[in-house]
Amino acid sequence: VQLQASGGGLVQAGGSLRLSCVAAGRTFTFGQSDMGWFRQGPGKEREFVAFISWNGISTFYADSVKGRFTISRDIVKNIGYLQMRSLKSEDTAVYYCAADRRGDTWTYWGQGTQVTVSS
Repeated sequence: VQLQASGGGLVQAGGSLRLSCVAAGRTFTFGQSDMGWFRQGPGKEREFVAFISWNGISTFYADSVKGRFTISRDIVKNIGYLQMRSLKSEDTAVYYCAADRRGDTWTYWGQGTQVTVSS
């Protein structure tokens, strides 16, 4: 099972980026798995960013990104997205996607994609 995160880059404050997370693997059914995005900023611990349920009905966001970020998924294509708007310098981090939530843990993790917001 692999999760491939992409879409990161360098953007000015106030700008937008859309991250993608592609899932692949025979034994993994992306469409039946919850999905999340996390990030780890320089010198910081990894933190939760956003969550979407397996059927896309439920979403949840960290307070720091609420109203600016939108999580979504395309079950047919096995792709998850994180649309980020009104980016701030404090959003600078490596962003990771995760899938298959088991309580407070996640089974699968992507390799991370760097987002750098310049002020």
